[in-house]
Amino acid sequence: MTPKTVTIGPKKLIGFSVEMSLLENKTQTIWQLFMPRLKEIKNAVSADLFSLQIYPENYFTHFTPDTIFTKWAAVEVKNFENCPEGFEKLEISGGTYAVFLHKGNTEMFAKTAQYIYSDWLPKSGFKLDNQPHFEVLGDNYLGHENPESEEEIWIPIK
Repeated sequence: MTPKTVTIGPKKLIGFSVEMSLLENKTQTIWQLFMPRLKEIKNAVSADLFSLQIYPENYFTHFTPDTIFTKWAAVEVKNFENCPEGFEKLEISGGTYAVFLHKGNTEMFAKTAQYIYSDWLPKSGFKLDNQPHFEVLGDNYLGHENPESEEEIWIPIK
């Protein structure tokens, strides 16, 4: 699994966030809140959905399954004008990312993540940058249980 390296500019996202840990995974909860209201967003850049994580600076060096991070369910927007009531705004500054194409269900995702952080990253010559990590759920995303589902995994690097 070889990633492509992409440098992106700033992005504006709106959606919902929640603090969680891997032990208290609230991913399904945040998406159940977001998806019914998606149609309220009128200025989306595309139909792509963002599953985004903001980790504390020492998250990966002092990792435990109960370490808290912030999880987002969001969509990229052109601007923050006409943001529907109750939605949160997030601006990410951009940067360089290693982009992996993941195919498979949630169980396979865990194996892909294990490969990225335990195998690819230490051998890559890159270090993690302190930027949001995210997955882009595009046209080929078929749901978290579908073994044919595809998503892009964006890992910030320097």
